[in-house]
Amino acid sequence: MHTVTLQPSGLQFQVEDGEAVLAAALRQGFILPYGCKNGACGSCKGKILSGSVDYGVYQQKVLTDDEKAQGKALFCQAKPLSDLVLEARTIGAAKDIQIKKLPCRVQKMERMTDDVMALHLKLPANEKLVFLAGQYIEFLLKDGARRSFSMANAPHDAELIQLHVRHVAGGQFTDHVFNKMKERDILRCEGPMGTFFLREESEKPIVFVASGTGFAPIKAVIEYALHKGIKRPMTLYWGGRRPKDLYMNDLATSWPFRYVPVISEALPEDSWTGRTGFVHRAVMQDFPDLSGCQVYACGVPIMVDSAKRDFIAQCGLPEEEFYADIFTTQADAAATP
Repeated sequence: MHTVTLQPSGLQFQVEDGEAVLAAALRQGFILPYGCKNGACGSCKGKILSGSVDYGVYQQKVLTDDEKAQGKALFCQAKPLSDLVLEARTIGAAKDIQIKKLPCRVQKMERMTDDVMALHLKLPANEKLVFLAGQYIEFLLKDGARRSFSMANAPHDAELIQLHVRHVAGGQFTDHVFNKMKERDILRCEGPMGTFFLREESEKPIVFVASGTGFAPIKAVIEYALHKGIKRPMTLYWGGRRPKDLYMNDLATSWPFRYVPVISEALPEDSWTGRTGFVHRAVMQDFPDLSGCQVYACGVPIMVDSAKRDFIAQCGLPEEEFYADIFTTQADAAATP
């Protein structure tokens, strides 16, 4: 095992014997620039300031002998032969990530409930989407319109892009998803976008608040945090009208921290015995003092707006510690003055 130090950040991570620098970095949650992961694109090229590597297998045009003489290597292929100091930019914020337009294939359609579909999308073999957990992509429709959906998978689990699509009655795109879309259909998308991602520099306890399919990006952030071994206290509140709206309840229940499902319109046949009412009100009952916390909220505008207003005014949450992703429909957009 060898230690890699990144400059100028000073960040360090460990690389197992025979493991490539990029693979080790991604495994430990350090996102370095990369593309193909197979030595063909040059996206992960960086400079070795000290130490030696096995350069691996790559295309000569991507890493020339002159570049090697200058100390450069492809981190997707380079395997350390000693401890290394590398000049490499870590992607710690959305502004550092390249936004791409890409085709994608519908690999799998999974009906989660009567009005939620999980789409699993496959990107071209030579493309990788570098993103932060919690970011979203936009579908580019033939009429020039766009539709945004948050990615429900974390960067370490990006073989397929997972989206959770709720059927909006009369919605052009979601009607198509539920009534006409087939596996192997080709779509065009652009991303990643957005600033909903975990602020890792903080050590404050985290309160996650989701309504409906607002669970998708929060799922991504939580899975990223668990994968990276982040030890900050976390609590998840997920609200729906009826229990069926909590379409991945078993997954949420399996996570190693407190999960509170909240139902607002349970029917007698639901036999619901858990928390009821508005999901952000349940947070306020449990956390009357949020002054030392960070809140990540995602879902419909009324939930996110109410949570921000009430958490700040009544629970002492600092405004700068409220991070949100608001799910708007085309009807919401059309109604905006």
